[in-house]
Amino acid sequence: MRKIIVTEFLSLDGVMENPMWTFPYWNDEIAQFKAEETTPNDVLLLGRVTYQGFAAAWPQSEDEGAPYFNSARKYVVSNTLDRAEWNNSHIIRGDIVAELTQLKQQDGENLVVHGSGTLVQTLMRHNLVDCYRLLIYPVVLGKGQRLFQEGSTAKLKLVESRPFSSGVVGLIYEPVRQ
Repeated sequence: MRKIIVTEFLSLDGVMENPMWTFPYWNDEIAQFKAEETTPNDVLLLGRVTYQGFAAAWPQSEDEGAPYFNSARKYVVSNTLDRAEWNNSHIIRGDIVAELTQLKQQDGENLVVHGSGTLVQTLMRHNLVDCYRLLIYPVVLGKGQRLFQEGSTAKLKLVESRPFSSGVVGLIYEPVRQ
């Protein structure tokens, strides 16, 4: 059975939107943390907005992550996207919760969600997230889309914490299921 792993860049106040503010903090330690979540997992699960941003950036990128993102199998969750032309991309539409539940029950690699705020909210509401890999940055943004929106509740177990020399902290949580 596959796991759904949510990976996010977050400010101290929980903002995940448009994480361009993370660039000054990037270093080899953070690159290693990110490599640990992507190397063994060859399937991406993305919302439409994140998918379109990635599809516009990664094919032309020469960054070290480009080969992974360009070759990985990609599922994009959208009821509005007509075509998914980026290499190895497939659209999931219709009853998204049923489709994702079925996909999760199949044998295969884990499903890794980058960004994709609306998709992540749906996954959390339906208890489909198995792991949160969070990079918490030492900035307060004051506004923007948050991972845990007002009214959200969750009970999580800390699996690992890793402080980095840049002031960023890597946190890995698993949901506590009743």
